[in-house]
Amino acid sequence: MSDDLYRLSAAEAVRRLKTGALTPLDLIHEVERRAVEVNGAVNALVTPCYDRARDHARRLMALPVQERGLLAGLPVGIKDLNDVAGVRTTYGSPIFADNVPNVSDVMVQNIESNGGIVVGKTNTPEFGAGANTFNPVFGETRNPWNPALNAGGSSGGSAAALATGIVALASGSDLGGSLRTPASFCSVVGFRPSPGRVANGPAEQRFNDLAVEGPMARNVLDVALLLDAMSGWHAADPVALPPPPEPFLAAAQRREKPRRIALAMDLGGVTPVDRSTRAVLRAAADRFADAGIDIVEASPDFSGAAETFHVLRALGYATTMRTLLAHHRAKLKSDVIWNIEQGLALTVERIGNAMLHRSRLYGEMVTFLQRYEFLLTPAVCCAPGPIEERWVREVDGHAFENYIGWLTLPACITLCACPALAMPAGFAEDGRPVGLQLVGLPRGDAEVLSAGAALEEILGMRDVVPIDPKPARPLGPR
Repeated sequence: MSDDLYRLSAAEAVRRLKTGALTPLDLIHEVERRAVEVNGAVNALVTPCYDRARDHARRLMALPVQERGLLAGLPVGIKDLNDVAGVRTTYGSPIFADNVPNVSDVMVQNIESNGGIVVGKTNTPEFGAGANTFNPVFGETRNPWNPALNAGGSSGGSAAALATGIVALASGSDLGGSLRTPASFCSVVGFRPSPGRVANGPAEQRFNDLAVEGPMARNVLDVALLLDAMSGWHAADPVALPPPPEPFLAAAQRREKPRRIALAMDLGGVTPVDRSTRAVLRAAADRFADAGIDIVEASPDFSGAAETFHVLRALGYATTMRTLLAHHRAKLKSDVIWNIEQGLALTVERIGNAMLHRSRLYGEMVTFLQRYEFLLTPAVCCAPGPIEERWVREVDGHAFENYIGWLTLPACITLCACPALAMPAGFAEDGRPVGLQLVGLPRGDAEVLSAGAALEEILGMRDVVPIDPKPARPLGPR
């Protein structure tokens, strides 16, 4: 076997699996070997399950190749917010440090039924709260580009595992940028699909469409491949969508170049964006314009969106976590306690205003995207910061009051129920990765992936990851 199987794209690995050039056991062995080499530097894969993976591989290998599913035995990393049967699943919380579920959640079931093999759990902050991946169970996940930096969150373990070649595919989830921020910080690709595209459950809030599951990979085509394996209707999820008539991978492979894109650097001034991020996104937009795409500076009206997101997020925390607060307060991190208590203090008036504002924003966004086709923004308002910086306190002279304030940019897109692709845009002067966000019409997942693959080609950023973690080095001011 080649010594660099960990560098293979997911699509190429699946091709070799289907031709018999590789077996699932070969790739599981490679994951295990690669994790020994690099995981100590980044702490991305926190609960391996190699024996379970090998058992699954042997069951698949007993079947004819054509019956092994879309992924044909490809290893996949699963974020530690998702239950995997028989595998320790902690949600990053000491309350659940010894939790071993008996049943996998719907997303994991879909991946495994489509030939994906779970090789381990990737790190996440406590209950996915916050965009820096650390928790009292497993510790911190570091950035492969510079281990002195954080990897983003809450899907930071998945992003770091991808960027170091431990896995070629990993799951993420996203409420206020939890999938898009680590993709930007680690220079990988993450896709927040339309609500319902990836069936979720079982869940206490079955009708919640703010939080979604989504795919992560090192390039857009591999993200589309994993989305195909994740997607499909399931009775446990009342908003689940049927699979599309055409696979997402086929749509992405067309690489349909957008005709017109609206560039909104700071969403009309609702959020600060640091100088380095602005410079990288401006350079990327200029490349797109040189390629014949009409780039127009324009933004929907996002005034008031930060308040709306704050209210709806707090409402969700109070709804699902008030019992944990009552019985396990001492084991909850302060940011989680704050968010629950913010929800418990909400008035009917604030909740009603937030729901009405979200409805208006959705309508305005649809009208806007029908005019401009796509919206282009930074994936997040700044480049990654020091690992010790639990959340960003200030950007461009603007101070944030709480741990979600700096996430306004991705949170605004969450409110609109639009698919959003986070992908590498380039690097700041000091080498820190910067990502862009491409947003399309609700349920226009295929169109966003196709356009994203075209933009990826224009920028020449496909698979630009460190693979071998770089040495830690000091940073200048943000």
